[in-house]
Amino acid sequence: MRSRLNLRGSSRIVAEFFEYSINSILYQRGIYPAEDFTVVKKYNLSMLVTVDPEVKAYVKKIMHQLHKWLVHGKISKLIVVITDKDAGEVVERWQFDINPETATHNPVTDAANTTPSDDGITSPAATIPPIRAPKTESQIQAEIQAIIRQITASITFLPVLEGRCTFNVLVYADGDAQVPGEWADSDPKEINNGDCERVQLRSFSTNEHRVDTLVAYRLGQAE
Repeated sequence: MRSRLNLRGSSRIVAEFFEYSINSILYQRGIYPAEDFTVVKKYNLSMLVTVDPEVKAYVKKIMHQLHKWLVHGKISKLIVVITDKDAGEVVERWQFDINPETATHNPVTDAANTTPSDDGITSPAATIPPIRAPKTESQIQAEIQAIIRQITASITFLPVLEGRCTFNVLVYADGDAQVPGEWADSDPKEINNGDCERVQLRSFSTNEHRVDTLVAYRLGQAE
């Protein structure tokens, strides 16, 4: 049985990760001027977060709703879409897949949890399931640090964004999720497959959620 308290704590960690990741993407990809950001300490890293009131309010509103959906298991993806303002084309798409984390069996533990039969052949002991040790806060933080560093390093392989760009956040919620009135349905804002390159980044997990990260970008930008 998944503890609601554990789910709330995990949901807070995941929502917080999204908030800082979005800020990092906005800064690293130059969506807003550098002077619109300030340095804060998070995950034992120097993180840049926006000081623009409108952007802050937009991101905070999303994170507030996201936390609720995470607690109730109503969300499967969060997408940060970067669009060329003038052409109206999607040039970059950061995808975060969210799945419930399930316990994994330790092979050594599995082998130890066996019972001998009358003929000397051992078989798994159904009454002693192996239990994974809970992941510590420092382990979770180390995994998040690795993803944030990859986002920071993304400027080394992602094309320079030309012209004026803007961003939107898309959330894939279940059909029965309660959606705020001001939210609107959207198309997935995919990049045409023929013009798209995808790079899989690292993942992190809590004891309740797993988040996989991928960035897709338009090849036509790399000139």
